[in-house]
Amino acid sequence: MPTNFTVVPVEARADGGQDEGPEQTEAPGPPEGGEPNCPSPGDGNPGENSPFIGSVEVDGERAFERKSMALFEEEMDSNPMVSSLLNKLANYTNLSQGVVEHEEAEDSRRRLARSPRMGTFIGVYLPCLQNILGVILFLRLTWIVGAAGVLESFLIVAVCCTCAAVFLQTMLTAISMSAVATNGVVPAGGSYYMISRSLGPEFGGAVGLCFYLGTTFAGAMYILGTIEIFLTYISPSAAIVQAEGPGGEATAMLHNMRVYGTCTLALMAAVVFVGVKYVNKLALVFLACVVLSILAIYAGVVKTAFDPPDIPICLLGNRTLSRRSFDVCAKVHAANNGSATTALWGLFCNGSTASTSCDQYFVQNNVTEIQGIPGVVSGVLLDNLWSAYTDKGVFVEKKGVPSVPVPDESRAGGLPYVLTDIMTYFTMLVGIYFPSVTGIMAGSNRSGDLKDAQKSIPTGTILAIVTTSFIYLSCIVLFGACIEGVILRDKFGEALQGNLVIGMLAWPSPWVIVIGSFFSTCGAGLQSLTGAPRLLQAIARDGIIPFLQVFGHGKANGEPTWALLLTALICETGILIASLDSVAPILSMFFLMCYMFVNLACALQTLLRTPNWRPRFKYYHWTLSFLGMSLCFALMFICSWYYALCAMLIAGCIYKYIEYRGAEKEWGDGIRGLSLNAARYALLHVERGPLHTKNWRPQVLVMLNLDAEQHVKHPRLLSFTSQLKAGKGLTIVGSVLEGTFLDKRVDAQRAEENIRALMGAEKAKGFCQLVVSSSLRDGVSHLIQSAGLGGMKHNTVLMAWPEAWKREGGPCSWKNFVDTVRDTTAAQQALLVAKNVDLFPQNQERFSDGHIDVWWIVHDGGLLMLLPFLLRQHKVWRRCQMRIFTVAQVHDNSIQMKKDLQTFLYHLRISAEVEVVEMVENDISAFTYERTLVMEQRSQMLKQMQLSKTEQEREAQLIHDRNTISHSAMAARTQAPSTLDKVQMTWTKEKLVAEKHRNKDASVSGFRDLFSLKPDQSNVRRMHTAVKLNGVVLDKSQDAQLVLLNMPGPPKNRQGDENYMEFLEVLTEGLNRVLLVRGSGREVVTIYS
Repeated sequence: MPTNFTVVPVEARADGGQDEGPEQTEAPGPPEGGEPNCPSPGDGNPGENSPFIGSVEVDGERAFERKSMALFEEEMDSNPMVSSLLNKLANYTNLSQGVVEHEEAEDSRRRLARSPRMGTFIGVYLPCLQNILGVILFLRLTWIVGAAGVLESFLIVAVCCTCAAVFLQTMLTAISMSAVATNGVVPAGGSYYMISRSLGPEFGGAVGLCFYLGTTFAGAMYILGTIEIFLTYISPSAAIVQAEGPGGEATAMLHNMRVYGTCTLALMAAVVFVGVKYVNKLALVFLACVVLSILAIYAGVVKTAFDPPDIPICLLGNRTLSRRSFDVCAKVHAANNGSATTALWGLFCNGSTASTSCDQYFVQNNVTEIQGIPGVVSGVLLDNLWSAYTDKGVFVEKKGVPSVPVPDESRAGGLPYVLTDIMTYFTMLVGIYFPSVTGIMAGSNRSGDLKDAQKSIPTGTILAIVTTSFIYLSCIVLFGACIEGVILRDKFGEALQGNLVIGMLAWPSPWVIVIGSFFSTCGAGLQSLTGAPRLLQAIARDGIIPFLQVFGHGKANGEPTWALLLTALICETGILIASLDSVAPILSMFFLMCYMFVNLACALQTLLRTPNWRPRFKYYHWTLSFLGMSLCFALMFICSWYYALCAMLIAGCIYKYIEYRGAEKEWGDGIRGLSLNAARYALLHVERGPLHTKNWRPQVLVMLNLDAEQHVKHPRLLSFTSQLKAGKGLTIVGSVLEGTFLDKRVDAQRAEENIRALMGAEKAKGFCQLVVSSSLRDGVSHLIQSAGLGGMKHNTVLMAWPEAWKREGGPCSWKNFVDTVRDTTAAQQALLVAKNVDLFPQNQERFSDGHIDVWWIVHDGGLLMLLPFLLRQHKVWRRCQMRIFTVAQVHDNSIQMKKDLQTFLYHLRISAEVEVVEMVENDISAFTYERTLVMEQRSQMLKQMQLSKTEQEREAQLIHDRNTISHSAMAARTQAPSTLDKVQMTWTKEKLVAEKHRNKDASVSGFRDLFSLKPDQSNVRRMHTAVKLNGVVLDKSQDAQLVLLNMPGPPKNRQGDENYMEFLEVLTEGLNRVLLVRGSGREVVTIYS
């Protein structure tokens, strides 16, 4: 069948021409309105009866293709020529089936609707730069330097940058991501796509959703940063909720953040809904503001070297004062040839006179002024090298300034002190700073919009990390060298009359930093609201999480409308928290988990050395990836151990949900490769030596019979298997189809599907192995010999008793059964035969009481002891009690046998009732003699009824000739006598009569001999044992829920096979559920530890 190709435009051609648009090119068919009787050249092949007869270009090219590749002309109808497919493969527009099975045709359609492809600079470098140089740099970096000191801040940035490139932690992740990203085409989905295709749908879905939540909360953090800048530094008077009382400023600020944050979120979501192209256009403007702000910071640092700014800081003793409510930093000032109290005096005292009561610390200590930004050459760097961690509500104090402490000082509200609003320590600062480096994934999230993702992602990401790492590290040193420590620890610039600390350092104006940081946080928020819905849409379209599939839909151009709505709702929860310092650790957990699994994916693929692992980025090593993974895991608990546990719990729940719902995706992931390598190692290790008795458990090969519709005849056999195995050990479910594989291939596939479905319904965990063989006998033998692999081979065969072995027309069923018994014995495998298997319980049934009776006649390895113990582990048999019966002969001491058996069970740690049954020898009964006689007569009758091949052919010829004679006689009545000469008869009438009499005499004499038979004495003895033992079993175990019996072996002489079946039938007659057990000959239980 000819293959249709869809030719789609990829990008502008090298010669500058533009592809006109998608057009469909099909294999040429007959022209419309053509002559119906025109001769068609060729043999009907599409390439030979082309309607374009006069077209030299088309017809000549196809004719040459067919002639030069005549050996493959039959393949061309289904498999296109490489020459015609190569261009489409190179541009990812028409990938043949089998190349990327996991990608749907919808992905190709989405590529058509995309905006023009972006390069490395616009698509990766600038988005990473904008996300990394965001809210933390402008609002929190100075505070982190003040609290942690220059050295520990340097360590924080270095560690975080390593988690995410080679410098320390961010770089390691970037290297791993570069290796994974360059190992093939990365369509939409970015980091989620890379993780899921490397670690499988379970890990991919779990980490992908965590990364989505992290990106969404990052949007909330950027929006909160935007509102904080607006309400604190741009327009404090715009607050809607006003403070009530002296200590209500913080609460009022949280409410204002919630109100303005919700409005800003709605506005940004509307911009993203209108179109991502507007976000991309605004991104350049926002990024320009960021660049100008950073240049203004460096310019301000240079200016402080020769002209430090005059920014006085007021201190009372060694405590920093907030200058929001006073201007003059003094207790009194000269006025009208005298002195007058200042506004500061009024804040600490009850009146303006010197005799009024004042705060004791205000009275005991002097008011001084220092320069807030002394300059880069002032030597303040030495004072800021070390950390100054404090508790919440502590005064921001300057070291080295004299201060008179006041005993029992009450920290009453209303005094203009600068206080710490949060307890600071190293790990907490790491959690707050880390979101600044989470922007390294901003480029990979746009993988679907990149011109060449394999080239752009590693180049742009690593360059962005190098650039931003330099900026952050240099800013830490410069801030510590230029700004006074108390100002660095003043988070909201209260000592600077509410101005932004980093803005006071910038040149030419603080507003450059304020406006730049405002637009920077706005742009980063828009980027998060743009990337998060696309990430959720990619997860939903993969179909691994069913309840998210609705979010895979969107507008006609592919914009994720429903995903954007959910993202806005989740982002609103982060805004309602209203604290930037509280939201930052939450998103840090999710991003760290994502980075950890990116490193794991690279390390895993490198160590497994899968053939498809061929990244173009060569500067990676599994040790770097493993180091990055370890650092990410450590940072999760360093930042916040309880947030880390919550994030891991969320990821674990998502993982188990995807695993439970069955992620039926085959992406060639590394986890599957790891499982295969682990399985190979385990198989090689298991095969090194013989299995010890303590490790022996029944590895079962279940032989199933199928009906004409390829359905399982006895599904209860699988129920019993699951009860016996309880999901442990090896289970192979096998079956045989009679015929040739070419003819039975479809039936074999249908039978295997039916068996797997039944295995799932019965919770029988194992493998299905179906064999098509010329005969059932050979197929069963092949399974017994070859099922399993290496050390994971079966040691036990479980099959159903052939209930209809007497009623079937031929001896095939019982002959196959007896031969199977012989095969298992020869292979040294145990055999379990379930009789009346349709009466066995299902997995949903529960026995409230009853017994499992074991009849231990001969010892063949202790399997009879082990099977009831294993069955009682399952809920079906748990309440059943175990009883063991053994048979004592005349000369046996039954009392001593019982004591020995109890001791043996005690050492085996098996609880069971013990009973010794005495079978007294007596004469063979007439019933036994008669039953043996009937058995042998039936056996002889079956032998005589089985004609040889020659006799069967003769009988068929006889029937054919009878029909020929009757038809010839009818023709003779209606036709002329001359036509009789044309009839050629093989048999004459006399020959026919003689043959009939001969066969009749032979059969009569044969049946006459049957009634003169005398039974064989060995058969009589065997029948006597079967009858006597059956009577004893019925007497003791008539009401048992299950009876386990030693299964006697088949006779060495094959002439008595049919008698063997009769013996087994008599032995188990009258019992409801019977399991015949034949051991393998090796010990399977031991009394030793």
